[in-house]
Amino acid sequence: MKHDSYVMPDVQSIREAFAEASSFLAGHGLTEPQRSSQLLLEHVLGLSGAAYYMALADPFPLARKAEWEALVTRRAAGEPVQYITREQEFYGRAFEVTPDVLIPRPETELLVEAILKYGAELWPDGMAGVRSEAAREAEGDGQWTTAGGEAGGGRGEAAREDMAAADEAAARRESGAGAAGAARPLTAVDIGAGSGAISVTLAAEAPAWRVCAGDISPGALAVARRNAQRHGTAVDLRLGDLLEPFAGLETDILVSNPPYIPGGDIAGLQREVRDHEPRTALDGGGDGLDPYRRMMEQLPLLPAPPRLVGFELGQGQAEQVAGLLRAAGHWDEIITIDDLAGIPRHVLGIARRGRT
Repeated sequence: MKHDSYVMPDVQSIREAFAEASSFLAGHGLTEPQRSSQLLLEHVLGLSGAAYYMALADPFPLARKAEWEALVTRRAAGEPVQYITREQEFYGRAFEVTPDVLIPRPETELLVEAILKYGAELWPDGMAGVRSEAAREAEGDGQWTTAGGEAGGGRGEAAREDMAAADEAAARRESGAGAAGAARPLTAVDIGAGSGAISVTLAAEAPAWRVCAGDISPGALAVARRNAQRHGTAVDLRLGDLLEPFAGLETDILVSNPPYIPGGDIAGLQREVRDHEPRTALDGGGDGLDPYRRMMEQLPLLPAPPRLVGFELGQGQAEQVAGLLRAAGHWDEIITIDDLAGIPRHVLGIARRGRT
């Protein structure tokens, strides 16, 4: 399709500029042309919310005409609005986005929400390394939930000895420079930092946590660093492949929205995604599951498996990813979370027993 340059016809008001641009974008096959026009207008005019609607009857500022035409032309060529305005909202915060990073999606907010929820359940005080009183009481009856949802326990003295041995080993692993089992801030690691949407949000919402994030792209880490600074959060950002930058780090929570599109499907994606978003953030290998398999294979790099793991995934991948977590054998509860469209979008693994 030919993408000609947009030339704004003689208009008298901002409302007319909006209508003309919407018609132009619709003619170029874009979805939601009116939404695109509004976002671009808000960006050009420096307005948002009620201020934008109140200004619709005002004359369009001719000093902004050239910029407006250039932005509408870029959008007509398929460039995402978020890359044009360099901004996307996530969890109530504005994040800088560039072509170095995947544009944050609303469904990922549900993953963050789940991590915060279960993190608070497992570590009510935001500290790890010692067994909390609540955890001891919860395990006092020797009952737990298996991956298959069956109640287990009641093994008597053998179970108590196993749990005591596991606690002693965990205390040795977590001793670090201090005393064995000393309390330390809860550590969450985000694999595939991108814009920092997940890691910065976790750091902002759970300030007692230590939040780390890694990415193979220096450009992505630069964007994540600026977003962390923008929102006043401390995020330990590391360059490297999946879990490799975090080898030896005591990790309580592992969260990731990795590339999950099967390589052969990328050509059929919407042009906004296919032609503009970074392929390294999209391509998950032949079946889209390579990053999940590799993270499971890399778990031995960590001193112990994280007690809470949360992954975002593509349509039709939930059972396979849940199967990978079950096969690893570290989590006694596997949860699948649907997105707002009812599609299984996230899989979590939770170890109810173990380190706190």
